[in-house]
Amino acid sequence: MEEMVLTIDEKRYGRLLAKAQPAVIRTDEENERILERIEDLMDKGEDRSPEEDRLLELLARLADDFESANYDFGASRPNEVLALLLEKRGMKQVELLPVLGCSKSALSDMLTGRREIARGTARKLAEFFRLPVDLFI
Repeated sequence: MEEMVLTIDEKRYGRLLAKAQPAVIRTDEENERILERIEDLMDKGEDRSPEEDRLLELLARLADDFESANYDFGASRPNEVLALLLEKRGMKQVELLPVLGCSKSALSDMLTGRREIARGTARKLAEFFRLPVDLFI
C-alpha cells in the first residue's frame, strides 16, 4: 500500500509547533493539554491544513505513548477501558454521543457491560481516543 505524502509549508508548520509546544508527556495535566489540542484539531475535520494534519499525528502519538505507559488496559474489559478513559479525560458520557451516533441508553448499556461494543463502534472509539481498536472489542 502506497503512503500518501503531504507537502507542507515548513514555516507554517514551525509556527504551529511553536504554539502547540509538543514534548514527551510526563503528567496527566500535560496529557490533558495535548488532548485538548487534539480535539481542537479534530473538530476542524476536512478544513485542517496539511500542516495541522501533521501536528495532529504528532500530538496523537505523544498522547498514545503516554497513555500506553501510564494506563494499564491489559486485563480490563472493553466497557471498563471506556469508563477509565472517560474518567481520566474528565469527560461526560454525553460527549461521546456525537462521536458514536447512538442513544444515551445504548451508551449507558455499553459502559455498564449490559451491551457489547459493536465493531463499528469500537472503530469509532479507537479513532476518537487514538488507541488500538482491540481495546474496545
